[in-house]
Amino acid sequence: MSASGIRPGPRGRAVVTGLGVIAPTGIGAARHWESVLAGKSGLGRITRFDPTRYPARIAGEVPGFRAAEQIPGRLIPQTDRFTHFALAAAEAALADATADPARLPEYEMAVVTASSSGGTEFGQHEMENLYQQGSSWVGAYQSIAWFYAATTGQVSIRHGMRGPCGVIACEQAGGLDALGQSRRLLDTGSRLVLSGGTDASLCPYGLVAQLSSGQLSTEDDPARAYLPFDAAASGFVPGEGGAMLVVESAASARDRGVRPYGELLGYAAGFDPATGPRPDGTRHAVLASVIRRALADASLAPGDVDVVFADAAGVPAEDLAEARAITEVFGPGGVPVTAPKTLTGRMYAGGAALDVATALLALTAGVVPHTAGLARPADGCAIDLVLHHPRRTGPRTALVLARGHGGFTSALLVGAGDRRDPEK
Repeated sequence: MSASGIRPGPRGRAVVTGLGVIAPTGIGAARHWESVLAGKSGLGRITRFDPTRYPARIAGEVPGFRAAEQIPGRLIPQTDRFTHFALAAAEAALADATADPARLPEYEMAVVTASSSGGTEFGQHEMENLYQQGSSWVGAYQSIAWFYAATTGQVSIRHGMRGPCGVIACEQAGGLDALGQSRRLLDTGSRLVLSGGTDASLCPYGLVAQLSSGQLSTEDDPARAYLPFDAAASGFVPGEGGAMLVVESAASARDRGVRPYGELLGYAAGFDPATGPRPDGTRHAVLASVIRRALADASLAPGDVDVVFADAAGVPAEDLAEARAITEVFGPGGVPVTAPKTLTGRMYAGGAALDVATALLALTAGVVPHTAGLARPADGCAIDLVLHHPRRTGPRTALVLARGHGGFTSALLVGAGDRRDPEK
């Protein structure tokens, strides 16, 4: 038994008590949620550098983020923008959860984050120094700031969290995998886990790396650049930002008198290395299997799910595979499907974590947000896609899906909590 009286044993209830959001739709959970309900897009022409010479010029950039106003000044030159986002989001999540790390046992607080490309922009600048000025111009912090585990380390150091710490490198699926790991950590004695993910790869080096996938949209109109499940889909738009969540045991939240946003009910992951359609038409099989295993983990039936937050690749073959997986499990039009990430772009390590935060806000508000910007569903996508305006259907359970580059595939089920004010 730990010093706090928590005995590792059978799986207990894992609840989310705090949300920290840094996204193209706004800084803070309340502003992000307002944008989602209004269908207010954060997509636009890249401004962090001149994108004229690149085939993809549209992205979701976080507006008005100033690191000097969000994190200690000494950390700014030591860390990359993706870590700046995570430090700010972690601070906001802890404040939202009214959790003071100084009042909790240091070895019972854990950190697990998702990472995709690590500190891309920081690494680019140091490589520029190397090739233009020489090795003596490369800073000492290059050795740690680019590292994909830098965020976990900096968050744990900042808040004195000395329990289990780790990082999941599964690209877009990583945000769900990190939250799945947070449940396991609660079962082995951790009291509170900071979990989620952020990304910040909107720099020339980062964009070139993303272009290699061949899946980025080259459309110059932000309103038409990212249209998942639509007949005009032509790829996806990259985004930056993400979300950090405070996950703790239901008993811990109750002892602290905190009302949770919701509960992590079930999780599963799989791997599908195939790309493009299969001759036998089974491209959707891995995702369908992962959904079923997540339902089994939560002891839920398909009819218990009120909304699906789709991965929404924006690539026609990938969209069709996802639609078929959803249809196979839930039936044609059997569950409302939404993809608010059309407002932010795909945010890699930060995308799925933000989807979970959005899903929890939706459950709290009793609203299914719509997928903005779509006009004509693609042939074969026989899903009940929520379009044009939100649906006030009082959802209680949401399924979040995520697929990462290379085949990582994950699903997470969340249930409504008793938090009454989604603007908090």
